[in-house]
Amino acid sequence: MPGGGLSRPSEPKSVSPESAPYTLGEFCIDEYRPIKVIVVGAGFSGITAGIRFRQKIPNVSVAIYEKSTGVGGAWFNNKYPGLACDIPSICYQLTFEEKRLVRFLPPGAEIRQYLEGIVDKYKLAPHIKLGHEVTHAQYDEPSGKWHVRIRRTHPATGKVEQFEDTGDVLFTAFGSLDRWSWPDIKGLETFKGELHHSAGFDPCGKAWQEVAEAWKDKTVGIIGVGSSAVQLVPALQPRVKKVYNYVRGKTWLAVPFGSTGFAEFLQRDAQNAENYQYTPEELARFKNDERFYKNYRHALETEINARTPMQLQAQQIFRANMEKKLEKKPWILENSASRFGHRSYLPLCRSLTMGMAVSWDPMRVYSAARVPTCLQEAHSGARVDFISSPIKRVTETGIETEDGQHQELDVLFCATGYDATYQLPFKIIGRNGVDISEKWRPHPVTYLSVAVDGFPNMFMALGPNSAVGSGSLLALMEYQVMYAVQAAAKLQRERLRSIEVKPEAVRDYDQYIDSVYSAKCRSWYKGGREEGRVIGLWPGAYLIYRALSYPRWEDYNYERADPIQNRLYWLGDGQTYAEKTLTGERAWYLRPPYLDVPPVPGDEPPVQNRTDAHGAPSAQIARL
Repeated sequence: MPGGGLSRPSEPKSVSPESAPYTLGEFCIDEYRPIKVIVVGAGFSGITAGIRFRQKIPNVSVAIYEKSTGVGGAWFNNKYPGLACDIPSICYQLTFEEKRLVRFLPPGAEIRQYLEGIVDKYKLAPHIKLGHEVTHAQYDEPSGKWHVRIRRTHPATGKVEQFEDTGDVLFTAFGSLDRWSWPDIKGLETFKGELHHSAGFDPCGKAWQEVAEAWKDKTVGIIGVGSSAVQLVPALQPRVKKVYNYVRGKTWLAVPFGSTGFAEFLQRDAQNAENYQYTPEELARFKNDERFYKNYRHALETEINARTPMQLQAQQIFRANMEKKLEKKPWILENSASRFGHRSYLPLCRSLTMGMAVSWDPMRVYSAARVPTCLQEAHSGARVDFISSPIKRVTETGIETEDGQHQELDVLFCATGYDATYQLPFKIIGRNGVDISEKWRPHPVTYLSVAVDGFPNMFMALGPNSAVGSGSLLALMEYQVMYAVQAAAKLQRERLRSIEVKPEAVRDYDQYIDSVYSAKCRSWYKGGREEGRVIGLWPGAYLIYRALSYPRWEDYNYERADPIQNRLYWLGDGQTYAEKTLTGERAWYLRPPYLDVPPVPGDEPPVQNRTDAHGAPSAQIARL
């Protein structure tokens, strides 16, 4: 009868494959067997996976397990003062889901609201299990299934319990900003004041501004000069008695991404070129003029997708920006960025930080706090001290530095980043009992950052080498999701038990990626080390993610689900479901997206100048 189950042929006779009788499958070519996808994480990539798998794969069920109590991933878990994205808000959104603009840089609360709205719109809530932490995943070779162990607190009894779920495809969507730990600083555990890690700061249901009210007469120490610290310092500077910023490494504070497009498109004069606030008139036009909105987005995305300026050119631009902002305290520049020509600290050897601050005040929809607007301006103020002497130890009452000074502190923030080594907090076990964390020593190895040999039917978003040196991460993430969707579609359509990347393909990619961003400097790109393998960045230009548009299926090995030797058994009984049941569309090839009308020669630009010359995942997937 019609259905999606595996066929059950009679016992094969003992004859050679060439002379064996062939029995057609008792199913139509498009009578797809059920397939289940288990997604780990409900941030941007997990939410996108929940949408795309359900949209593109017939007869699919999707279970999304999220350990936190809300959706958003890093944007739900992080709530530290000044939290914002350093990519312009109009660029930091999914390609298919536009949002209303409020600010140039979106604060964390705005991003969380955006993601919650997407979950509601696409009716994902029934598929997302909040407060469900994946603790173990293991591939079962005989069945071709992933067995996933999940821990949760029972809502009625409050007891912690574990259960197991089984799926055909495992999709990891937890990214690299999921695991953090305290820095290894002598005496940190002895500090008697208020101690926070930026990634673990919990305002206990309040806005961070409410929590900061209690610090107005207190001295705050902030360790770090990365993306979190450059937001913490200017956010807290006007709200506390004193801020000490402890800086171990050097960094370049870049001009904001999209700043040129912002000034030119909105026709800002020189006086207002760095006023990154939208006027009420601009916001109204974004809301009411769709063409204006789309053209603005295209202009800014075009700018941020351009290859970042070459090292020395970027050095000159960033130094001029820092000199202007730090003219009252020029010594800070010399201690936060290197001298010209010092290769150890060229701008692009580590993650760029914008230095802009966003003050999120829900009562002031159209404006942000004006003082300070960036880390440089905060350091120029009287209530911030920049300390470059290394920390010797943390005491019960503050921090002692190697120059013999001691600063008394009431509150201490460790803005010291994340564990970017990709040593996972739970086991993922592939073929032959191999743990992926063991396989990823001394550094992670993948194929195009989406698959790993020995781990069949498993695909990743925002895994090793997925971060981008310029541009928005979200477009790359969407392509990674669509790559996994194409693989799942092939698994289902061709009645495969497993699809697994070949070890030689992984080796070739590993060789390829070991050639970019290799300058000597301490960076999370290298797992927090000065030297060694780059494991954080996508190798090469941002737009090279188009490599994911057309999978090289020849780089994979396959196992068939049915005990039939004929590789075309998946063609079934020679019918489509619409023909067999006399239902549905039987002239689908005459309708979009299958109907593809070519342009008349002379009416279109040359192929090499067309942005769609190589196609797009959405057009390709539509034909699955």
